[in-house]
Amino acid sequence: MSLHFGGVSVLDKVGFDVEPGQIFGLVGPNGAGKTSLFNCISGHYRPSGGSITIDGEEVRGSRPATLARRGLARTFQHPALQLNQTVLQNVMLGAHSRLPGGPLEWALRLPHTVRAERALREEARELLERNGLGWATDVRADELSHGLHKGIELCRALLMRPVLLLLDEPAAGLPHTEVEQLIATVRRIRDDDDITVIIVEHHMGLIAALTDRVVVLDHGRKLMEGTAAEAQSDPRVIEAYIGKDAADAA
Repeated sequence: MSLHFGGVSVLDKVGFDVEPGQIFGLVGPNGAGKTSLFNCISGHYRPSGGSITIDGEEVRGSRPATLARRGLARTFQHPALQLNQTVLQNVMLGAHSRLPGGPLEWALRLPHTVRAERALREEARELLERNGLGWATDVRADELSHGLHKGIELCRALLMRPVLLLLDEPAAGLPHTEVEQLIATVRRIRDDDDITVIIVEHHMGLIAALTDRVVVLDHGRKLMEGTAAEAQSDPRVIEAYIGKDAADAA
């Protein structure tokens, strides 16, 4: 796909396939176009050209709510939480795509809506317990750390029961011990819940530990595709990250 803002090319004919059950990485230096690509996939940007398909169905230009019903969920580099709400209330925001009916029925608190909401609330509590946040269920989000905010947002995305999960820099700002926990969590999500994961991340240790394949972007173009080990040893990738002069010196 391609993405242009005015006369500026942000993405230039970037293409790749992700197989079901893979953990797929998008890496590259700052400004490479990684988050812009995520925004196109998740419906927050409309690509200027190209195609995006999920299970063979064209979804390019679909709204985020439509994509959520198709089984796509994402997290953001900076968690978008309601800080004055509890952890459980924040996670429950991920239930909107699964509640029956629409806003009017939700407002009227019809019996089938109330039953569905009660079931989703219990499911949210179970997700928090499973991901080590059960103790924080009734705590306000603004009383918790940045790392815990990341966990809350992940639980919110998982409540949508996605088949495809986009993680945008989930390790940003996390200490080493929490990065190790994140690696274990993402593996479990893929293995136990049968969720395909695409991850944008600068933490190459995490990328090397988790991903089956990666695409490296540079200035909006696809630089290479392969394993994380192949990317780390590719001269083009080294040059993109540290500059030509430094690469030549090395």
